[in-house]
Amino acid sequence: MRRPEVAMFDPFEMRREFFEGLTAVDDAIVKRASEEPCRDCGGPLYRGDYPRKPRGGAMCGAAEGFDRRFSLCCGREGCRRRTTPPSVRFLGRRVYIGAVVVMASAVMLATRAVHSAVTATGVPARTMRRWRRWWRGPFTESAPFVDLSARLVPPPERSRLPVSLLERLAGEPAERVGRLLTWLAPLTTTSCPDGSRLVRGTM
Repeated sequence: MRRPEVAMFDPFEMRREFFEGLTAVDDAIVKRASEEPCRDCGGPLYRGDYPRKPRGGAMCGAAEGFDRRFSLCCGREGCRRRTTPPSVRFLGRRVYIGAVVVMASAVMLATRAVHSAVTATGVPARTMRRWRRWWRGPFTESAPFVDLSARLVPPPERSRLPVSLLERLAGEPAERVGRLLTWLAPLTTTSCPDGSRLVRGTM
């Protein structure tokens, strides 16, 4: 019998429309960021996207079309500093897309059997164990987690992350994942301080 957490995050909920929605959010974020000047010299920022080769595993093959990371470059000679805004599609430099990191982590927590989780997600066991350590360690010290914990009373159970967060968010499964990805977005870049302001109201 399937545990509730598995049913909640059934990969079939993540249809092409879901990923098209994430792309639209990222597009809105980079457009907002392009309206601001370069933080180093005050020059104009222009699109300077770069290629990515993300993995969707067995859960989100359609998302492997995310082949460009939206980014900006300063147009002033002598500067050319790159500014990469937050993203709801990519979770930092991880090769798997953000939605897979969230869902595969939830499935592994629910099944409690590594082999079953690998079969269901297509993500190697070593990778999922690394994600589990991240959810229980560095993530709990991050600004997004502190912010969410302050908003959610009682705070989410750290031992059950990310499920304990997803359970508290409103909407259908895909909507919950999307909302969590917006909260995680500030963690996806180091070149855009206070990136959370660019994400607000985009989803």
